[in-house]
Amino acid sequence: MIPLDEKIPEKINRLPELAYNLWWSWTPEARELFRRLDYPLWRRTQHNPVQMLQEISGEELERAVKDAAFIRQYNKVMLMYDEEMRNGRSWFHTEFPDVTDKTIAYFSFEFGLHNSLPIYSGGLGILSGDHAKEASDLGLPFVGIGFMYPQGYFRQRLPSHGWQEAVYQQLDPNQAPIQAMTTPDGQPLKISVNLAGRLVYARIWRVQVGRIPLYLMDTDVDDNDPWDRELSARLYSGDSEMRIRQEIMLGIGGVRALRALGINPSAFHMNEGHSGFLLLECIREYVAQGMSFQAAAEKVKAHTIFTTHTPVPAGHDTFSFHMVENYFNGLWDELGISREAFLGLGGHEEEWGMAFNMTVMALRMAGQSNGVSKLHGEVSRRMWQEVWPLKSVDDVPICSITNGVHVPTWVSGEMGDVFSKYLGPDWLARHDDPTLWQKLADIPDSELWDVHLDLKRKLMSFLREHVRRRWIDGRNDPTQVLTGGTMLDPESLTIGFARRFATYKRANLIFRDFDRLKTMLLDIHRPVQIVFAGKAHPADDPGKALIQQIYNMAKHNQLGGRIAFIEDYDMHMARYLVQGVDVWLNTPRRPREASGTSGMKATLNGVPNMSIMDGWWVEGYNGANGWAINGAEFDSHDEQDEYDAQVIYRLLEEEIVPLYYNRDRDDVPRGWVEVMREAIRSNAPQFSMRRMVKEYTTEMYLKGMGLK
Repeated sequence: MIPLDEKIPEKINRLPELAYNLWWSWTPEARELFRRLDYPLWRRTQHNPVQMLQEISGEELERAVKDAAFIRQYNKVMLMYDEEMRNGRSWFHTEFPDVTDKTIAYFSFEFGLHNSLPIYSGGLGILSGDHAKEASDLGLPFVGIGFMYPQGYFRQRLPSHGWQEAVYQQLDPNQAPIQAMTTPDGQPLKISVNLAGRLVYARIWRVQVGRIPLYLMDTDVDDNDPWDRELSARLYSGDSEMRIRQEIMLGIGGVRALRALGINPSAFHMNEGHSGFLLLECIREYVAQGMSFQAAAEKVKAHTIFTTHTPVPAGHDTFSFHMVENYFNGLWDELGISREAFLGLGGHEEEWGMAFNMTVMALRMAGQSNGVSKLHGEVSRRMWQEVWPLKSVDDVPICSITNGVHVPTWVSGEMGDVFSKYLGPDWLARHDDPTLWQKLADIPDSELWDVHLDLKRKLMSFLREHVRRRWIDGRNDPTQVLTGGTMLDPESLTIGFARRFATYKRANLIFRDFDRLKTMLLDIHRPVQIVFAGKAHPADDPGKALIQQIYNMAKHNQLGGRIAFIEDYDMHMARYLVQGVDVWLNTPRRPREASGTSGMKATLNGVPNMSIMDGWWVEGYNGANGWAINGAEFDSHDEQDEYDAQVIYRLLEEEIVPLYYNRDRDDVPRGWVEVMREAIRSNAPQFSMRRMVKEYTTEMYLKGMGLK
């Protein structure tokens, strides 16, 4: 393979630098540059510039160099890039110039940045990726720590029987936006961690996310035994033994990776409890310098932030005391405490007995803790009051910062153009300002509706192409062609449901009264159709059963092709879905949805939500910007499901379907467009990642860095 620095012509020699910085992925001008370079290759590589530059021919590169329009675009993008990479005028450097030399280290088990780097499974990873992108946009002194996962999360395959199969593919590091970190003498930079008496090594990769670096650990190195090389191979696979080894490597190894890179953070942010062991490593470092355990723990506490995402007790990682002793035997001596005191750091009474709970340890030892929506904050304070038995529920020190989404990543190009036209060309720089969005009133109904129809047609085209590729590759039989959405009608009211298939999300709730739903789907004058997508955890058989049930509905001949299940949901597909459906459906069992972000992405693009009043929708719904599945609450799951299903049918029959199909002479549903407009106006600034990261900065990071 020819090195890129030898292959790329001098006149466009910074293309590799741009390709290896994911800033291009949320910058329309940069995406357009790569599209112009070789559009068929851009599509075939699923928008992966690194792979494009590896595969593009010399003839195409020479053609680009001779194309004056391409060179103008190249120069424009590189000027934008250089300006963006300068920190001096960023929000953080302007607002907090005294702490720009400090660093915030953000630890997460997964990062969803782009489909060319599949090291994410769902909402937690997408949130982490969006957080990193916005930290770059705002100029925070920020660094991410995670795992490389050479096999990533699984690719979903649905055979004609509908039972999910997991397929793992090895990532080619030469075709991904990652770069190996090396020592001054050119050797791979590695760290080691003692795992049950055996040193396990990890090499370090860097992903550049705009201004900020993300460092990923990878145990697939020659120094390790075969079973240790598999430690970071896959995301969320294996038993609790594999999980504790991964979490030790993330927490302890992550701190050591930062030290090896010469980075000494002033604040540590743990995104969920997976990285909680970093607390022990930081304390160990201080004790080794001569501090007492208590003094070291207080010092670490002052600089650590913990975010919990899970309102379901079973969703928090717990390990038996025996397993913890096996992996940490002797560490309590290094810390200067007893074995009992060490186990007590995370000790918690579980249903099956006392165990070491990662969330409990993080809550006890981190200086600041938060949930991810107002409701989740309330649930978490009740849920974890036992950690502070002398405090009332209201005084439990868990605050809340509601999640958001990275607007430049998730807004469609078409909708972004409309915003530029009516809100002003600088709207992206001010998108967290609610007053900016009042200008939405200036957009003509017909123009907003036409943009939505364009996005809907793009979705339908994407679904057909998705199926066609699988048919060409021999991966689909005729049944799968039907279930993949090829019979969907761009003129029909389209409901979208795409998320992780956990049973509490109740993906099949809308099928509870089959005949009533069928009547709506097959209505000649006002038809309804539903698009589903999502993966179940490989070990979650009930979740797989839900997928199979819906898949069987999609191939049911009495439903006329108005149900689709789209295989292998990922970030690339998510963009088409949240931008192109008419209604975003969300049916979790309250209050198990900590926040949820897919509905935020939908509203940003003018797609109203129909959702249970859970998570973020409690704050987002205002009575005019979507629909609430609300009302009585029951102790019985069956009674609750029946009640909620009836509310869904009633909303569809009496409000949603009539409003969608009530058209003026110009065929514009003006009442529907008003709901779209209000969905954008009320939710876009409030649930932006920019608002969220600013809140983390002012309410938590500054304190962690010692400024407050």
